[in-house]
Amino acid sequence: MNEKKSLDPEYFKGVYDASEDPWNFETSEYEAKKYAATIAALPKKQYEHVLELGCSIGVLTQLLAQKSKHLLATDVSQKALDLAARRCGKSGNISFRKMDFAKELPDSRYDLIMVSEVAYYLSPGDWESAAGNLYHRLEPEGNIVLVHWLPEVHDYPQTGDEVHESFEKLMKEKMTKVFSDRAENYRIDVWAKS
Repeated sequence: MNEKKSLDPEYFKGVYDASEDPWNFETSEYEAKKYAATIAALPKKQYEHVLELGCSIGVLTQLLAQKSKHLLATDVSQKALDLAARRCGKSGNISFRKMDFAKELPDSRYDLIMVSEVAYYLSPGDWESAAGNLYHRLEPEGNIVLVHWLPEVHDYPQTGDEVHESFEKLMKEKMTKVFSDRAENYRIDVWAKS
């Protein structure tokens, strides 16, 4: 069986060209509950340097900013970043950068890295490589948070469970899982760097 390829930035350009809120982040009860559960799962009240991968239109970004001294929100879509920057305009602690985390990451180090609903867009091989790079950008005792939709989506190279299980295999000797919760359609795993 051939491994599905990672979704490229053109895929997301098409998604955002079709809708400014393609996943109904602003209005979905599912998203609101998941975001609240994600923030509640954070082990620390405040983080110094936070990296959010795939910030989309910035709904979770707004909540993360309240827990962050400095937050770098990234996305492959410039349109999504522009919408997120407009939404979060009053927050002085957020910067935005167009970036494909499968191919590049900032040189900085972070005490929280948020991977919410984005890793299943990568092929298993690209996710494994990205996960290793994320680990190396994480400060000692820092957290990586994985949050993903569980049902299979035809376009996506992986399911949420596949993403979380492969991360666990890669990191079980290097990190400790400090929180895990499984709702009907999503799961949250929080990892701490040993």
